[in-house]
This record gives sequence, C-alpha cells and structure tokens, in this order.
Amino acid sequence: MAKTKEQKKQIVSELSEKMKEQKSIVMVDFSGVDSKAFFKLRDDLKAQGCALKVVKKTLMKKMLEGLKQQAFAQKIEEFKGQMALAFGLTDEVAPAKLCYQFGKDNKNFKIFGAMLGQEFYSNAQVADLANLPSKPQLLGQLVGVMQAPISGFCNVLSGNMRNLVYALKAIGKSKQ
Repeated sequence: MAKTKEQKKQIVSELSEKMKEQKSIVMVDFSGVDSKAFFKLRDDLKAQGCALKVVKKTLMKKMLEGLKQQAFAQKIEEFKGQMALAFGLTDEVAPAKLCYQFGKDNKNFKIFGAMLGQEFYSNAQVADLANLPSKPQLLGQLVGVMQAPISGFCNVLSGNMRNLVYALKAIGKSKQ
C-alpha cells in the first residue's frame, strides 16, 4: 500500500532524528536475503546497541538534502537494490563489523558504504574498519605499549642485582 505524503514526512523526520543521534551508519543492499536471516541480523544489531531500518532511497535522499548533505545524497543515486541502514548508536564500529560478518555468510547481502560523522566510506573501507580490533582490545594494546618501556627499564635495573646473586651462588658452590 502506498504511503501518504504525511506518512512520508513522518519517516523523513524520524530518519533525521536518528541521523542526528547516531555515531555511524552502514548502508546495505539486502535484495535476495532470506527474511529469517535478515531478522537475525536486526536482533544482533539491537543486542550491540545498534538499530536497523529499511528505507526508500528517495526518502533517504530527501532527508540528506534536508540536512544539507548533498554529497551523501548523490551517493544514494549510485545505490542499486533495496536499502537498509544500520545505525551505530553507541559504538561507531559495531554496525560495520556485524554487517561485514553477515555479508560473509550471505552472498546476496552487500555493503554499499558507511557514514561516520561527516565522512563517507566505501565498502572496501568499511571492510577495513570491520577488521579492526575492538575498542577494549585497542585499549589493552595501548596499555601494553605504554607499559613496555617501564617493564624493560625495571628488567635492566634488576639485571645487575640478578647477575650479582648468580656470581655469589657460583662462588658459594665453588668453595664447597
């Protein structure tokens, strides 16, 4: 059933609100994807603090033009197929990771691109983003890198004392 003009305005305003509160958006083509699998993706995204919304390209384009995002609106014209948007509301990378993994399992599912802040990322860049370690892993690596010089310095300082103990033990064994 066709939507009325009022319903379309409501959808555009809802999209505008989501656009303002999101940290990232992944645009996907879900043409030919099994509905059970697609609903599972939606549930997985929801569990990670994300949202999935199926939108018409014309309404998405109107919403972007209303937000003065002409560059992104032009990208929508290049999009072929049925469009869905995965919004990252808490984590910037979570929708990219989940959509990328879902795309590996479902050949008909294609990532068109993503928007992080005011930047547009191609599907290849989204794949690179999805392959990054998670935020806690990156923080752990940073702590390890920051701790390495300190622990190395402690090992160097304790090395002389350790060698003295070894020398004293060797002298003690040689006198027995």
